Amino acid sequence: MIRHLAASFALLLLALPVQAFETRATAAFVIDQTTGTVLLNKNADEPLPPASMSKLMTLYMAFEAVERGKQNGGLDLVEELPVSQHAMSYGGSTMFLDTTDRVKVEDLLRGIIVLSGNDACAVIAEALSPDGTEYGFARLMTQRAQQMGMTNSTFANSNGWPQAGHLMSVRDLGLLANRIITDFPQFYPLFAEREFMFDGRAPQNKTNRNPLLGLGIGADGLKTGHTTEAGYGLVGSAKQGDRRVIFVLSGLDSAATRAQESEAIVNWAFRQFTQRSLGDAGARIAEAPVSLGTAQTVGLELKEDLSVLAPVAAGGQAVQAEVIYKGPFQAPVTKGDQLGELVLTREGLPEMRVPLVASNSVAPGGFMVKVTAAAMHLLQRLNAGPQEAS
Repeated sequence: MIRHLAASFALLLLALPVQAFETRATAAFVIDQTTGTVLLNKNADEPLPPASMSKLMTLYMAFEAVERGKQNGGLDLVEELPVSQHAMSYGGSTMFLDTTDRVKVEDLLRGIIVLSGNDACAVIAEALSPDGTEYGFARLMTQRAQQMGMTNSTFANSNGWPQAGHLMSVRDLGLLANRIITDFPQFYPLFAEREFMFDGRAPQNKTNRNPLLGLGIGADGLKTGHTTEAGYGLVGSAKQGDRRVIFVLSGLDSAATRAQESEAIVNWAFRQFTQRSLGDAGARIAEAPVSLGTAQTVGLELKEDLSVLAPVAAGGQAVQAEVIYKGPFQAPVTKGDQLGELVLTREGLPEMRVPLVASNSVAPGGFMVKVTAAAMHLLQRLNAGPQEAS
């Protein structure tokens, strides 16, 4: 394996070690979505009771069902669903549904997002369950979570009501938030709605519980949670300029502390870090040797535009960049083949690995190229000492 310093990159970014955020949360996870940089990880992989934050999984699967459409076993936004006795029996945050109701899917989605309706979740769950029960849907939730890479999540119900075995890690919740934002941009604006009055029946439950909405810090989602066992939590996201930050807090001791911690963590993420562009897709970073080809080298270039997150404060240690590849490469080499990686290391931030691809194709050499290569190899062996030749 060959490693060498990419000096042109090492001089671009200077940074002092960033001051870590000291959170009062039991578990916390913060990621800069734009660059994929993890900014904070505190007990991020520990399965914990997620309370109503787990409603995001029900919402994700409901969004998938709406995309499929009713004809393909999914849902239609204007479709009206019945309310079972089981769904009606839920306490806590509800839409105050009863068994005489038939509720549009669109209203149920808003009821989950804005009002945190436990009953609305159960209605959606029973509609999509393979056996018509909420628990049947919970099994599907666990299976889908595993498929999405959420390896520390198991579900016993659709809404986060305290129940044995209903657990999620804050990293999984962050992954889920990212998927909702990325996969369903048509639905994501619902998370910024601050009020939803369903049928005029619950004026005391019409306001979104997200404490960051309307503060002017770019917050636009996603879901609060609270039970005695779980404490107070929030899956949040905020966008300022071209950057978006996703964060998850769990285990706080009060709604006031949740609001304070959430606002502080958003301000920290945007003020302490800045995004820098290091190169566009196609920028050539290095040359690598090629054997038995029509050319002796091949260029290594960025596969995609490269931007990194770095601490704002200047004057400290440079961000280091190394090109790593296993060479020489034997022809043929095809343009676009991944041949190596650019490895970036920054003080106080995780290592970042960026794929490097062949900037051009190199065809196999003809007979004379192979004869010359064989002769050179023989001469090297003859000129080497006995120990080296062996």
